[in-house]
Amino acid sequence: MNINKNYQNVSESYLFSTIAKKVNEFAAANPDKKIIRLGIGDVTLPLCKVVVNALKNAAEEMGVQETFRGYGPEQGYDFLKTKIQSYYASHGVELDSDEIFISDGAKSDLGNILDLFAVDNTVMVPDPVYPVYVDTNTMAGRKIVYIDANAENNFLPLPDDSVKADIIYLCSPNNPTGAVYNKEQLKVWVDYANKNNAVILFDSAYECFITDENLPRSIYEIEGAKTCAIEFCSLSKMAGFTGTRCGYTVVPKALVSGDVILNKMWLRRQTTKFNGVPYIIQRGAEAVFTEEGQVEIQENLNYYKENAKIISDTLKKHNIWHIGGKHSPYIWLKCPNNMTSWEFFDYLLNNVQIVGTPGAGFGKNGEGYFRLTSFGSRENTLEAVKRLDDFLS
Repeated sequence: MNINKNYQNVSESYLFSTIAKKVNEFAAANPDKKIIRLGIGDVTLPLCKVVVNALKNAAEEMGVQETFRGYGPEQGYDFLKTKIQSYYASHGVELDSDEIFISDGAKSDLGNILDLFAVDNTVMVPDPVYPVYVDTNTMAGRKIVYIDANAENNFLPLPDDSVKADIIYLCSPNNPTGAVYNKEQLKVWVDYANKNNAVILFDSAYECFITDENLPRSIYEIEGAKTCAIEFCSLSKMAGFTGTRCGYTVVPKALVSGDVILNKMWLRRQTTKFNGVPYIIQRGAEAVFTEEGQVEIQENLNYYKENAKIISDTLKKHNIWHIGGKHSPYIWLKCPNNMTSWEFFDYLLNNVQIVGTPGAGFGKNGEGYFRLTSFGSRENTLEAVKRLDDFLS
């Protein structure tokens, strides 16, 4: 038996596992202290009523002979794909139904999509970056090049023509920084990809937080993107599906390599390695895109956005540099007093019992920065900023 030795090049502990270990150790030693978690990007509000009703109805259908469903289409049921198709159309993007593939979340497909590409492709990722992009390619043994995201470029790097890459990961609104590309900036990336025969893997998991009509919610709003980009999205943050698991990937039929159509490749991969998302879950996801569902979901999104504003206002009061929070659930701040990100993590945990995410966990350019999330409850968010305000004062 020979193992994949590339796994030895991956950190033994996932970033959030390390955080959990530190927090658990502190909690065990300090059982009387309340810890407020503003670190991991998990939602706290329950599923909206229209989704819960859809899940219940679908579960009832599975108990009746006439409406029972067995294996479904691996690429998703048409009733859900049609709804997503209309959702894109509402933002000015036209897609064919068979360009949409239902998945169990963006994280899975961001790794699984690599089945389509040879190991000798060079991968470009921004730094700091969501660790999954780096780890999945490290596991496969691909060469990774980094492009610097920093305060000088507002954590929105643009391509360097002297650096060539075959696979490019972009995330907007960005995780971890909350920064958002505008149309002109994304056009530069699309032109670069088409010029270099590269593919952009575009993570739009947080597009639902964008409220500025001038900011793109899909890369397909950019001319030329359908010949160079695959888009991944999730209902985790939009509709609270972190524990329900549903998302989708868009592979345009115009995306080709030589005479090979990547849409057909992905269909073949999915029908071989994936049995599809459960019928009950897809009915719940369908309800997300109804008129009633969008209204209820927007209420939840507004709740999280207000949390972000509350955090941002407190940081502004103390002149702590930060970005994000406006079109994103994440606030990316500069650690005060030149602390390292892990020093600041320990400092907050030990002194005010607030848990955030050290920027160093997202790459070398994340050192000295820190991520807070607005996904907590309003009560905990208010208590957290009060603790911060008192402490920083």
